[in-house]
Amino acid sequence: MSRSHGTPAASWLRPGIADGYYPQRPGDKGSSVERLIHGCKGLVKSAAPASESWHQLVANIDEHGRRLSNLSTARLSETGRKLRLNLHRHGLKDELIYQSFALIRETACRTIDMRHFDCQLAGGWVMMHGCLAEMETGEGKTLTATLSAATAALCSIPVHVVTVNDYLVTRDVELMGPLYRALGLSVAAVTAEMDEHQRRSGYAKDIVYCTNKQLAFDYLRDRILLNGDQNRLKLQLERLHRPNARSSRLFLRGLCFAIVDEADSVLVDEARTPLIISRNKDSTEQEVLFRQALELADRLEQSVHFTIDVHERAASINERGSTYLGEISKGLGSIWNSSRQREELVRQALSANYLFTRDHHYLVDEGKVKIIDENTGRVMADRSWERGLHQMIEIKEGCEISGQQEQLARITYQRFFRRYLRLAGMTGTAREVRRELWTIYHLPVRTIPTNKPVRRSRQKDSIFLDKKTKWSAIAARIKGLVDKERPVLVGTRSVEDSELLSELLTRHEVVHQVLNARQDAREAQIIARAGKKATVTVATNMAGRGTDIKLARGVADIGGLHVISTERNEARRIDRQLFGRCGRQGDPGSYQSFLSLEDEILVNSFPALLYSVLKKGVHLNLPLSQRLSLWAMRHAQKSRERRSYRVRRDLMQMDEQIGKTLAFSGKME
Repeated sequence: MSRSHGTPAASWLRPGIADGYYPQRPGDKGSSVERLIHGCKGLVKSAAPASESWHQLVANIDEHGRRLSNLSTARLSETGRKLRLNLHRHGLKDELIYQSFALIRETACRTIDMRHFDCQLAGGWVMMHGCLAEMETGEGKTLTATLSAATAALCSIPVHVVTVNDYLVTRDVELMGPLYRALGLSVAAVTAEMDEHQRRSGYAKDIVYCTNKQLAFDYLRDRILLNGDQNRLKLQLERLHRPNARSSRLFLRGLCFAIVDEADSVLVDEARTPLIISRNKDSTEQEVLFRQALELADRLEQSVHFTIDVHERAASINERGSTYLGEISKGLGSIWNSSRQREELVRQALSANYLFTRDHHYLVDEGKVKIIDENTGRVMADRSWERGLHQMIEIKEGCEISGQQEQLARITYQRFFRRYLRLAGMTGTAREVRRELWTIYHLPVRTIPTNKPVRRSRQKDSIFLDKKTKWSAIAARIKGLVDKERPVLVGTRSVEDSELLSELLTRHEVVHQVLNARQDAREAQIIARAGKKATVTVATNMAGRGTDIKLARGVADIGGLHVISTERNEARRIDRQLFGRCGRQGDPGSYQSFLSLEDEILVNSFPALLYSVLKKGVHLNLPLSQRLSLWAMRHAQKSRERRSYRVRRDLMQMDEQIGKTLAFSGKME
């Protein structure tokens, strides 16, 4: 059977004769014309109406479900064993998938007291067939994933359920583990705190919950160990003749079937950062160079010797600056004699000084510089910037200098996830990037109807002349909502903004909770309480993705949760993620945006002349000034989205080129 999208042949999706000891998909190839045609096919697939088929799908599953509902636990288990044998023999035929979904739903009712909604059956079906299910926040994606994960595992296909942090990994296994075990399947959580033996044991289970980062790094470790040799017979002979054979030291059993939760975050937002395995090397000389570069950068004058492009996040040294830099660097060492090397070092120093801001791009915690993911607001504690930038920021902040790293292996999420024989996903926000998801990952997006009608209402956006006025209006709005006992969730773009608003609310005597990169360990706990009466939660963009905000008793009667956005994000998806925190599962809810003409996305993205005209119009309260300003915000946001896509595209192309170069030289990633 074809390995294209559709019902997969099981033999191609599990370790064995068909795909070898460590199965994975080879790299995709094709001309630019082929890729264009492929992209158009993806849009057609994503746009295809699906609701017409859901009724028949649900009817087929219900038919099998009625036969199971009256069976004893012992008879149900026996039915499961027979189904498992049929799936292994005949593969993932539609009729067997109907039976499997019915069995999983009935078992869930009996073990975890949850019954899959019709929309969840549709989501599971979509993922079973290698697509991305776009499901509204609160529609139960965690339970939905059990349908495709358990069905594949019953067919002896190793399954990786991938999510964004260790808390969700552990939580989901605790919640869904009893269901899997009742089906006769083994399940494990693999987290960063585990040692190598524990992780190997976890990956050996039928279903593995893990983070994208841990999974990709363990894959890279396997690649280093295998060094390009995946011959099944050779690895088995090694096991017979060597006490410490490579096959016994591998983490994964290949890349068979992955279900990616919060797929847009993992496959799109995090695709801008390559994953690198490295080792420390002596960096004493490098530290001297970095300090010299920062000292030289301090002697250059902006607009005279260099320019800063915040829009492109780049520092450029002009001809006058280049000449001056050559003069002031004489006598510092041989490396400074090369104009290319000295300008690269000083550009990095200028970037450290002008383009990376504390509590926005990074925070300093326990004497260490920790990168903040700009899309989620989460700390990426073990990530570092390349080419000395991280060390220069450490020097700028007076921190102990971390060692330079020697690269051993690297890969991007784009290359990694494309190697799965079958890739599926789920998220609440994917339609804006559906073209990219298809082009890069061959992953069509299918929108799943909600279980109950959406009652979320949008209130009018407000735009102000400056930030000070905006923050005052936000504080007043929150105070008014709290007086009515409504819970409020406020989204900010940076740690700095969340703490600024916190101070303002404190002065207004509004009790509140702050959730940013400093409190990410308590993220789920804080978000879980955000639906109580008169509760105010100020959060950076992370906003507890993966954790439902359930309304306390009586909150629905007063309008539900109200969400306030304090600034446009770099992507419309992230705005929708925040707004989607309210109005879950048919609950009432509302949302609105408070913006200012001093917001970073507008200041750094709009031409100076038009920007000054907008400011004057809002200042004078001219007709249409609000509407024009909001249009400018949308234009700036779309511009950022296009630029972010270019960054991801360029990174992928560079990564593919590196891969070809290494392959030509006989090396791995």
